[in-house]
Amino acid sequence: MAEDTIRVGFVGAGANTARRHIPGLREQPGVELAGVANRSLASSQRVCDEYEIAKAYEDWVDLIDDDDIDAISIGTWPYMHRTLTLAALDAGKHVLCEARMAMDASEAHEMLDASRANPDLVTQIVPSPQIMPIERHLIDLITEGYVGDVLHVDARVFTDRNWPDTDAPVHWRHDRDLSGNNAMTMGIWYELLMRLVGRASSVQAQAQTIVKHRKSADGLRTEMTIPDQLDVLWSLAGGGTVNMSVSTTLGSFQPPFDLWVFGDKGTLHIDAPDFSQTGLSDLRITGGKRGDSEMSVIEVPPEKVGAWRVEEEFVNAIRGVEPVTRTNFADGVKYMEFTDAVQESWQSGSRVNLPL
Repeated sequence: MAEDTIRVGFVGAGANTARRHIPGLREQPGVELAGVANRSLASSQRVCDEYEIAKAYEDWVDLIDDDDIDAISIGTWPYMHRTLTLAALDAGKHVLCEARMAMDASEAHEMLDASRANPDLVTQIVPSPQIMPIERHLIDLITEGYVGDVLHVDARVFTDRNWPDTDAPVHWRHDRDLSGNNAMTMGIWYELLMRLVGRASSVQAQAQTIVKHRKSADGLRTEMTIPDQLDVLWSLAGGGTVNMSVSTTLGSFQPPFDLWVFGDKGTLHIDAPDFSQTGLSDLRITGGKRGDSEMSVIEVPPEKVGAWRVEEEFVNAIRGVEPVTRTNFADGVKYMEFTDAVQESWQSGSRVNLPL
């Protein structure tokens, strides 16, 4: 398929698909946006009309079974990711799947097994965008020994920065039947930290649900079963520990995120004073090494500044130009196992070892 036109179909053309994947794929040479299957034919047709996509499908099965479709972009809620991925791979389609990978690690393993059974097909999970512009340089700094051996990482994540509000509507992220075991943005931040400092070998977690009920779309009081305040302490497989706090209900005064990497030779601090919802603006690295009197800003070399290129990477992988690195299914399984371990830990009060 190095020179052929790649025809992409979209199953679940929601917000991120419209904002990212449709324009991102349209920019790639030799890619045709071929079809959409939303929850109704009318919804599919609206997306096709708005974004000039060729064909609206009434049912996702018809789209995946269409021999004219080469690749599937999955933008549904996580409860459908496994089903759609397995069906697409069985039909010989490449798969770009929105994060979260699946409902739980068991489903994620099924997806990985299916991808390995179809090595000629490309599979990719949409990666964490939070620090893309600085990620490559940050990884290089840590890898090349700026901090020395990693002793401890402290990560505080408060992206939504809301106050507790029982009148706030239910989001799919609050519904375990739709979103699975992942809580808030915990899994995607673990994916990011895994690239920086490696995977967890054991997990200890505490959680609470501050907003215990919210209003459903029809105005009904709905009990929340997914925590909105989570503290996770884990040991790194390569040595050192990580302490991560994730919350969506601690008010508006804290920064969106604050990340520290402490080592035996130096310290790195990553923050974003004017962080946008895309996670791609005003990122800052400061650092200091043993013997320095203070920390200073570390500039990212222009050639290392990263950008969102998920759709380009997906298409390039199909054409055999480059492998998928952000994020392959094997790494997706790792963060799904982490989310399962966190849930088991906070529910049981015990430390959970990884891998599961």
